[in-house]
Order: sequence, then C-alpha cells, then structure tokens
Amino acid sequence: MTENAQGLTEEPGTKWKVVGPGLVVAATGVGAADMVSTLVAGSMFGFTLLWAIIVGVIMKIVLVEGAGRYVLASGKTIFEGWRTLGRWPVWYFAPYIILWGFIYGATAMVTTALPIAALLPGVPLNLIAVICGLVGLVLVWFNRYAVFEKITAVLVGIMFVVMVGLAIIAAPNLPDLLAGLIPRLPEDSVLYTLAMAGGIGGTITLVAYGYWLREKGWSSPAWMRVMRIDNTMAYVVTGIFVISMFIVGATVVAEAGITLSGDSKGLLQLTDVLKDKYGDVIGVAFLIGFFAASFSSLIGVWNGVSLMFADFWGNVRGKGPDHPDSRENGRYFRFYLLWLTFPPMLLLLIGKPIALVIAYGVLGALFLPFLAITLLPLLNTDRVPKQWRNRWYLNVVLVATALLFICLAIYKLADIIMGFFA
Repeated sequence: MTENAQGLTEEPGTKWKVVGPGLVVAATGVGAADMVSTLVAGSMFGFTLLWAIIVGVIMKIVLVEGAGRYVLASGKTIFEGWRTLGRWPVWYFAPYIILWGFIYGATAMVTTALPIAALLPGVPLNLIAVICGLVGLVLVWFNRYAVFEKITAVLVGIMFVVMVGLAIIAAPNLPDLLAGLIPRLPEDSVLYTLAMAGGIGGTITLVAYGYWLREKGWSSPAWMRVMRIDNTMAYVVTGIFVISMFIVGATVVAEAGITLSGDSKGLLQLTDVLKDKYGDVIGVAFLIGFFAASFSSLIGVWNGVSLMFADFWGNVRGKGPDHPDSRENGRYFRFYLLWLTFPPMLLLLIGKPIALVIAYGVLGALFLPFLAITLLPLLNTDRVPKQWRNRWYLNVVLVATALLFICLAIYKLADIIMGFFA
C-alpha cells in the first residue's frame, strides 16, 4: 500500500492503468524540431535510417528508466543525487536551466503558434504565440499534475492518430521499410544518423520524469515494475509516432521532390504538399496534429521543468525537496513558470541575440552527455540499494549512450561555431 500525492492510499498497479508519467515525458520530448529532422532524414535517405530510430528509442528507455529508478530506489530527487557528485553538477545546471528556459520559452510559443497562424492567416504570428504562452501558463498555474496529465493524454491521442494515419495513407513499400532495420550508413548520413539515434525524445525533459513520478504518487520501490512498464510503453508509442513521420518523409516528401526548411516552418511546407496530394482535409488534420505535438511540449516544459527548478532552488536555499516552496505550485515553481512565459516574449519582438543562441546551443548539446555520465555513479554505488543498481548490460548501454551523445555534442558545437563565423 502506498500514498499518492494527495495522501490517498493505493495499491501499486491500479492507478497506473489510466495514464502514467512516461506518456507525459515522451510527449513533451517530441516536438516540432524532432518532427522536422525526422521528415528531412526520411526524404533524404529513404528508409535506410529506420534502425537508428529504434536504437534511439532503446537509449531513451534506458536513460529515463535510470532516472526513475534512482528516484524510486533512493527516495531522493535527481538533483539531490547530482549534489552527491560534487559541486560541478550545480555549476553546470544552474546557468543551463535559466538560459534554457529563456530561449526555449520563445521557441515553444512560436512553434505552437505556427499551425494556428496557418489556419488563421490574418492574425499576427507573434500575437498567437503570446496567447499560446499565456494559455499554457494558466493551464499549469491553476491545475495540479493530475489535470495536466489528462490534458497531455488528449494531445498525445490527437498527434498519434493524425501521424499514424498519415503514415498509413502514404502506404510505404513494406520490404523497403523492413530493410531499414538493417544498420547502414548512406553517404553523408552520419549527422542525421546521430540525430535520429540521440536527438529524438527530449533532453532536459527526460529528467522531469522523476518529478512527475512524485506528483503521480509513485514514490517508493514498490512502484518499480509499474514505472518500467509505463516508461517502456510510452517510448514505444513515441517510436511509432517518429517512425510514422519518417515514413511520411521517405514517401510523401521524397515524391514531392522538395527540400524542407530545417526549422519548424518545414512543417508548414509539408502541409502544402499534403493539401496538393490528398486535399485540404488532410492538410488541416496535419496542422491539428502539429499543434497537438507542439502544445504538449509547451505545457510539459511549463510543468516539468518548473518542478525541476523548484527542487533545484529549494535545495540551494537549504529548504529541501519536500518544502512547500520546492513543490508543484510553490513559490519557486511559479517563479520559473513566469520566467518561461514573460521574459521570452521580448525575444519574439527583438529576435534571438546571437550570443544567447550560441550559449544555449553549447549548454544544450552537453546536457544529454551530462545526464548519461552522471547516471553511471548514481546507479552503481551505495547511493541506491544494491538490488536496484545497474546490471552490466545497462552499464554497457549507458556508456554507449554517453559516447553517442558526446559525438552528437561535438557535431552540434562544430555546427554552432561554423555558423557563428559564417
């Protein structure tokens, strides 16, 4: 018997059957940028990089399971775990979460506004972006986790039905699709392969899983099996979603013979292609799915990363993770929620200063290697009871994951530097 966040007693294995935090973290991690990169890779290389998506899903399952296992086994938050490794995680995480929120807030609002602006061409994009940010603020500010989780489930259902439906309509060649499960590296595909394997499914939002476990009421080792099922099934759903986008890129986009823009506007280009090929109804349905994917990421960050900041600042101030100021709807949570919403609106007006973009890119590229590397000591020492420590094969996957993310970080940093000098 356990107690949930509201103090109600429950048996493990009952409440999880509705919706779990895994679906929330997976939905939050897949946004417009992931959709575009997947479409572009599919259009350029056909189905040959399908195997990289499968590898990426497996790695994210291992990372998120590791973060969740640490929280359940130790009874501590992930930030408390990082603090046991010394001061360096704090010195990295503090500027990262502040700068990341400032830049991401503007990006999320614009991305969510794009499909609405396409449906309402007479309304200014920035106005819609501000409204999207304010709606996200209201939904998270005035609701507890349980309501937020249900809203996310509805958005996931919409995006899943739309994208899988598009993949079915695209009618891929099944033998060619299955051949993509054989690992191959076409010419000039290294960066795209790394992006497919390491870039799909979120960065900082992966760590939010442990905080959503607490809010769900899954707070002890008794929930370990439920957590693992929840996490695995959520990323299976994510994998199906991403593969569906990949199929659309390898068929619809490739057949149209166009090169999609590398940013979120590439999804608007796809809308035009879908309208030309299948009619306005399909085009509008895609815009609705585009909005669902973007808005689920927005509110997921507004809630999950605000929980992370509240725990971080509460620990720095010596209040600990269970103090009311350090929890959902506490003072620190609401401060960061406001930080995500209002200061980024300035960037909608002035654009993104190059120095901030560079710093954001550098810190962002280093986050996944940071997570993979820090999980190794957290899950292999007496920081968790012996029965919950890593098995050897999990260590192999974590090391391989860390190496992959380091390679991806090097590519990203090189791209940032070359872009700056260009």
